This record gives sequence, C-alpha cells and structure tokens, in this order.
Amino acid sequence: MKCQTVMGIMEKLAPKRLAESWDNPGLQLGSPEQEISKIMVCLDVSRPVVDKAVELGADMIISHHPVLLFKGLLSIRTDTYDGELLQKILTHNIAVYSAHTNLDIAQGGCNDILARRWGLEKVEGLSVTDDETGEALGRIGSLPAPVSLDEFAQMICDTIECNHVRLVRGGSHMVQRVALCSGAGADFIAKAKFKGAHVYVTGDVKYHEAQQAVKLGLNLIDAGHFATEFPMVKAVAHYLRQELSAMRQGRSVEVCEDNISEDLFQVLGRKEGRL
Repeated sequence: MKCQTVMGIMEKLAPKRLAESWDNPGLQLGSPEQEISKIMVCLDVSRPVVDKAVELGADMIISHHPVLLFKGLLSIRTDTYDGELLQKILTHNIAVYSAHTNLDIAQGGCNDILARRWGLEKVEGLSVTDDETGEALGRIGSLPAPVSLDEFAQMICDTIECNHVRLVRGGSHMVQRVALCSGAGADFIAKAKFKGAHVYVTGDVKYHEAQQAVKLGLNLIDAGHFATEFPMVKAVAHYLRQELSAMRQGRSVEVCEDNISEDLFQVLGRKEGRL
C-alpha cells in the first residue's frame, strides 16, 4: 500500500484542518509514494521506538507528537540525539506521520478515548476551537452516578498507564461532572469550572495553576502528560486495523503498537526518618 493511502486513512480520523495554527501534523519524513507493509503506532518518536521499528521491519511510524515540531530545523548534526534519530529513520527508509492537536480535537480522538474509558455520558467539547462546527479541545461529561474524589482518582490509575496521580482537593468530596484534556491542558481550568465540572483531569499542572483551581473551588487531577495521551496508541492501531480490513488490506499491511515506552517521570518517596 502506498504511504499516501495510509495518510488518507489518518486524515479521515483526524483531518489536518483541525490542528492548531502553531502545530505541525502530517507527513514528517518520507514520500507519499513509498510502499508500506508494516506500521508502528506510538506516542513519541524516540530512539527506543525507532530501534523497535527497525527490529520489527516497520516502514512507517504513526505518532501523536510530531518528530519535527515547534522550531525551524537549521541543521542536522548526527552527534546529537535528534540528528542521530533522523539519520536512522532516513537510513531505514521509514516514513513518519504525526497527528497531534488535530487528533486531540477530532471526534474519536485522544479526549474521546479518555471519556469512554472513564464511562462519561452526555459528552461535549470543553474549549471550542471552531464556533461554526463546535469542534473543541478537551471534553466534559458526567459519570452515571456521583463517586468520591478518591474513588474517581483511583479509577483513573486503574484505566490508564499511570501508577499515581497528583490530586488537588479544591472542591466537593463527591464528583459527577468531569472535565478533561489529554496532555497539557491547564489553560482550561477556569473553563472547566465555568462549565460546572466537579473535577478537571489533565497533565503538566504547575503550582500556581493548582492554586487557581483551589481558588475556584475545583478539584484537579494531574494524571500526567504521558498517561493521558498514551491510550491513543492502542486506539489508533485498532482504528487502522479496522480501516485496512475494510479495504481488504489487513493481511498485506500489518499494524503494531509501541509497547516499550514508559513515562519519563519516576516517583520516589522519602524513607521513614530521613529527609
């Protein structure tokens, strides 16, 4: 199958027109004309992921975070992490396609994946990005019944790839209306409160943002950037398999998932009796 065809399948799920203006989704490396027989889906295009792709014989990587993102590329030095990474990708003729904020915004994308995992009902957009279409970053919905904040936080740990969350007790002990934004969504704390959320779940929360939630009377859960976005790997891989099967290409194009990446952050506790 041509790379262009796979790009079309991804465009159907997460159209590039949805992406934020600063973003850089789409084909990052490779040619639309190259032949694809094995795809690897991942969150980040890291050295371990590329090594695994080479080991598996993948000729296309589909990632959430673009490998070429915010800054203009002025040089490719192969003695640096990024330069060596790009050299290896190009040496092994691996195409790289990324769907970033367009996958966050898209129906069925990163935020809807979380909403489904947590059993939210009557889900709608949190922060509207297009007034005409109603497309939005983040989601807000309701649990079938109220639960304690601690129960909800434990459920998050049980349903996504995280072994802990950071919890800010800013509001009521019981929660039912839940706002969320995968990745880094602290900018929407006030929006979550305005829309009636009892708790807001996101990642990369800073100290003063936590203070803002407390002042607003809103519970806040930082479940981590990695953990709130990594579920897209399994979901996008499943979507690709379904689409390829419908095109009768399921056998000729194999889809595999990144099962080696872990959160970069590790949590250590203080030993009893020591600072």
